[in-house]
Amino acid sequence: MSGSPGDAVHPKRRRRRQRRDTEDGPSFPRVPVTSMEIGADKADVVEEKAMELDAEKSAADTGGVDGSYLSETRFDQCAVSLLSLKGIKDAGYERMTQVQEATLPIILQGEDVLAKAKTGTGKTVAFLLPAIELLSTLPRSPYINLLAICPTRELANQVAAEAQKLLKYHRSLGVQVVIGGTRLPQEQRRMKSNPCQILVATPGRLKDHLENTPGFSNRIKGVKVLVLDEADRLLDMGFRRDIEKIIACIPKERQTLLFSATVPAEVRQISHVAMKKDYKFINTVKEGDEETHSQVSQTYMVAPLNMHFSILYDVLNKHVAEDAEYKVIVFCTTAMVTKLLAEILAQLKLNIREIHSRKSQSARTKVSDEFRRSKGLILVSSDVSARGVDYPDVTLVIQVGYMIASHTRIFHLHLS
Repeated sequence: MSGSPGDAVHPKRRRRRQRRDTEDGPSFPRVPVTSMEIGADKADVVEEKAMELDAEKSAADTGGVDGSYLSETRFDQCAVSLLSLKGIKDAGYERMTQVQEATLPIILQGEDVLAKAKTGTGKTVAFLLPAIELLSTLPRSPYINLLAICPTRELANQVAAEAQKLLKYHRSLGVQVVIGGTRLPQEQRRMKSNPCQILVATPGRLKDHLENTPGFSNRIKGVKVLVLDEADRLLDMGFRRDIEKIIACIPKERQTLLFSATVPAEVRQISHVAMKKDYKFINTVKEGDEETHSQVSQTYMVAPLNMHFSILYDVLNKHVAEDAEYKVIVFCTTAMVTKLLAEILAQLKLNIREIHSRKSQSARTKVSDEFRRSKGLILVSSDVSARGVDYPDVTLVIQVGYMIASHTRIFHLHLS
């Protein structure tokens, strides 16, 4: 909801019509609102209503990935080790996604790769699996061999968790995550007592370790593979200088992988700094494809600023009444707005959780884990959850307010 057509409401699946009386709560002024369906050949103005969608295939049946992005190629048809195949099978993956099919053979050849692919299409496995294959051939050492840099703490934790799955049978390899919001000395002790070969990090905390952790700058001289995950987001958040400093501290003789949902000029520029001149660009987003998932219906609402809350409250009440297993994310533009909106909605007896940069990391992780495994919750979030974070079974996504950067208006959510 905003004063311009940039805010999306994304109902995902057909909801059971279990209406109940919602008029017992506080009443707010109502405003007539029109919606426009995005992506149609001609925009159809419709009365305000929930857009319904039946996904063709549940992501739960396809290893947590939208089934429409699966290829016909199976992992056991690729040149990966038996240990990796066992881990892949235990993780529930059988067929490769299109981005995995396109990038895996080239990355296995040791090439630098810039890959453009929508979030929720299996990018994490696309860079982790071939990197693990390379690392598994190296002698065990205290050096960090794979360095993956992520824009947010939530995404870093998620990438590390995915790595743990793939490393299940690779006993000689370990993974750790270093992120802001946690105690630096605690991370220092953990890395000293149990050196890892795979490190997943946010840029700021990685720079902290380079400057303050004895021996760390020497350990990352063993990096064989550098990954910049959600590269466009990293640059949006102002991490370019940090990334350039980190790149200067690791060996030039390495493999570099950039995965990004969009490839603006800034990503091209950092690719020239980070990658070999002959890097391969792989685009799995076909010309004319929408930036968002085609199976998610989208609408926007244009309304005066003073009506935003009443409309939001009305939409949430209606959705909660119609779907007993509701699971909603409400995105806000700043941490302050997120906190305020969550407090007000909680006072109005909605089942609210909040997550934003002003929360401690332990609180953010706790809320994120709870929302991932639960239903009947509304998560009010700033953009720390807006890219790449996997929350299964989400039934509705609402953006309140207008995002500044053009491509950040598109929420690349992995809705399974």
